[in-house]
This record gives sequence, C-alpha cells and structure tokens, in this order.
Amino acid sequence: MLKIEKLAGIDIGSNAVRLLIANVITTKKENTPSFKKSALVRVPIRLGADTFINGKISEENKNRMLKAMEAFKLLMDVHGVKKYYACATSAMREASNGVSVANEIFEKTSVKINIIDGKKEAAIIFSTDLSDMIENDKSYLYVDVGGGSTEFTVFSNGKIINSKSFKIGTVRLLNLSKNETKGIWSEIEIWIKTNTQDLKKLALIGSGGNINKIFKLSGKQPGKPLSLIYMKAHYHFLKKMTYEERISELDLNPDRADVIIPATKIYLSSMKWSGAAKIYVPKIGLADGIVKSLYFNNL
Repeated sequence: MLKIEKLAGIDIGSNAVRLLIANVITTKKENTPSFKKSALVRVPIRLGADTFINGKISEENKNRMLKAMEAFKLLMDVHGVKKYYACATSAMREASNGVSVANEIFEKTSVKINIIDGKKEAAIIFSTDLSDMIENDKSYLYVDVGGGSTEFTVFSNGKIINSKSFKIGTVRLLNLSKNETKGIWSEIEIWIKTNTQDLKKLALIGSGGNINKIFKLSGKQPGKPLSLIYMKAHYHFLKKMTYEERISELDLNPDRADVIIPATKIYLSSMKWSGAAKIYVPKIGLADGIVKSLYFNNL
C-alpha cells in the first residue's frame, strides 16, 4: 500500500526566504520513506542587510515578509500540506525586533516562526542525507555558509567531535569592513586548526546555496568532490568579473551574484586551515532537514 504525506519547511535566512514542499512516500515493501521535492519557492528578502547594519528589521522588509508568509500559507493549502515548520536563523535572531516581527506575522498570517540558534540549525541540517555520506573511517569538516553565520562541525570515525557557529556569513561580510571582521576570521582559523590538527586525510563537506551553485557551474557529476585547486581558480575567476558579468554570463540571480564571492572565501579558508584538498557538495539545506525532522517527529 502506497502512502503519500505532504510536509513543508520554511527557511528564513539572512539572504533569502525559502519554502520547500515535499512528498514523503512510504510503501509496505519499503520501510525507509522516500522524500520527493514537490515545490520550492525562494524569495530574495535580504533581512541580513537590515540587521547587520541597523540592528533591526526594516518596516519595508517586515511587510515583504508578511506578504511572503501569506503566499506560502496559500501555497501550502493548495498543495494539501498536513504539517509544516518555519524557522528563522541569525538575521531574525540578532534583530532587536526579531521576536516582535515573528509575533506580528503569526497574528496576521497564523504562520508560526521559530527563531533558532546555530546549534539547532546544524542539528536540523545533519538530519538530512549528510549523515549517510559520512564514512566511519574518515574525517570531515562540515561547513554550512549562511548569510549571517557559518556553522562548523568536525566529524571523525562517524562521530561529532566538535561544532561551533560563528557570526560570519555572506551578507554580513558584504556589509561590514575588513577591520570589523578581522577578529572573527582569527577565531575561526584557531578553532579549525585546533580541532583538525590530529586528523589525517580530512575532507570538507559544504552546504548552502552558494556552494551548490559553484558545484553546478563546475559540471561535475553528483557525488564527486571539487578540488582545492579548482576552488582557488574559481574564486579568482569570479573576482575578475563584474557584478553585472556574473549575472549575464554565469546566469546568477542578482542576490546570488554578490554573495558568492565571500561564500567562496569562507570555503577556501576552511580548506586551507584544515588541510583539506577536497570538498564534497551534497545537495542539502535547512529546508530539507526541516522536512525530514518533521517526518521523524524531531521538531
């Protein structure tokens, strides 16, 4: 007997807001459920540009958020979604009016937004297929680059050794000066070197919209890693292009064409400091993790 359940995850990030609607398919023969994407909507509301400069979400972006949640609710109704979970990360977490904005959205749309910390964000993402690709006899540094923060997790022998969230992300780097972020870069370098120094043949696992785009541009087959040499060359290639050229020649969205450079810098720095020569790019994200966590009643 075939059973199909519709679930949805809403990811309110610093650079964009996403709605993922998925079909969870189970049969009597197969105990393991199959997760199939039914719809994915991405809205470029850059909340981080408000929070990281002014410390609060602007009236304009609050209203855009209200409209987005109204639209998402209607889409979920049309698709017949039975259960959803919406979560917001660093931009709303650090905004002085983040909680009041979430409350107003709930009052006007009935969409409940959960403001989560970095550790919970990393745990939700880990509930995706990420755990399936980690080999017990190898070591990995998992790097999830967002708009406002980056989560780092070290795995060795199939276990989590350490994890930490740092206030450095693509939108934050675009809006803050080098002097303002210098200290955080130093903290990350020390943390990575300290937690990976005894691990041999370590590889990176990268997640986030930017590394997914870089992987797509590479033309590599799914499951194959990108090399450190490729990442260095691609970084210099992107930096030589103008913002307009990255949109017109690489077919990048306007809100991707600027943040892709600081994102690449974070991945490259992580590879350098950990000694990793390869980076694997499973197509996973927070919204995927939300759907899986909902199904297994972990939220």
